[in-house]
Amino acid sequence: MLDFKLAPQESDAHEKAGERIYDLIVIGGGPAGLTAAIYACRARLDTLVLAGALPGGQPANTDMVENYPGFPQGVTGADLAQLFQDQAERFGARIELDNVMSVDFSSRPFSVSTYGVTYKGRTVIVATGANPRRLGVPGEDKFYGRGVSACATCDGFFYQDRTVVVVGGGDSAIAEGLFLTKFAREVIVIHRRDELRATKIFQEQAFANPKMRFVWDTVVEEILGDETVTGVRVRNVKTGAESVIETDGVFIYVGMEPATEIFAGQLELNEQGYVIADRRQRTNIPGVFAAGDVQDPYYRQIVIAAGTGAVAAMEVEKFLAEQE
Repeated sequence: MLDFKLAPQESDAHEKAGERIYDLIVIGGGPAGLTAAIYACRARLDTLVLAGALPGGQPANTDMVENYPGFPQGVTGADLAQLFQDQAERFGARIELDNVMSVDFSSRPFSVSTYGVTYKGRTVIVATGANPRRLGVPGEDKFYGRGVSACATCDGFFYQDRTVVVVGGGDSAIAEGLFLTKFAREVIVIHRRDELRATKIFQEQAFANPKMRFVWDTVVEEILGDETVTGVRVRNVKTGAESVIETDGVFIYVGMEPATEIFAGQLELNEQGYVIADRRQRTNIPGVFAAGDVQDPYYRQIVIAAGTGAVAAMEVEKFLAEQE
């Protein structure tokens, strides 16, 4: 149960000073944030989207999206992200490629600060998504960008006719592993369990691909290399036996971590750091809503993120109408 606390009403000081106050500030430029902007702008709300330095969210780093309705032949993640943005801009959303550094939700209008600008908004939708989780093993930080990656679409081209390791067993790991087979000579999937968690269609495609090999019941203990990655030291979780697998690259897909650091102490978060929101996407602060993966530790699907963005924007419209 959320603990709703009334925020102080916005004063007229900012209006008298001539400072622009947006009806809505959306933090995040992925499917949830851009869908929210589409709905908000169609409701004639003055909307600002702070999309970060690399807009598009996780789909922008995905090779092919085959389960988003309306694209029977599939669509590249980059193209889908661009379509989201084009549609939001068509309806009048202002999109800025700024990273949000801090927020102040203690009073309305709310303050959202980037490196050099502080924006004011009557409402806010938090749609900052989630980022790939790190393994936390020796060598990971040292070789990140020099053989360690979490984006096959970004870096797969560099592994033409080479061997790569994919760590993980979910949809992201297998989908990106399949993409890597377009370039790599061999893709070795290392998974801590004895069966994949990926959906059946991904499993079928992976098991049928001659370039993919699976190492079960195994975890990575260390990433090895000199100037670049040369291998991984692994341990079998059942036998305890350790060995070294030679590889030219390591792609890590072991879950996601919500991007909520800047909201700690203001928004209510669960033990995993996800924003707690109700079915109407409301957080514990009236006027602040959350949408997409930042409040969804379970599904992490584009269509679901977009749906929550739509709900959040509709709730923003209702909230502002009630305030008036």
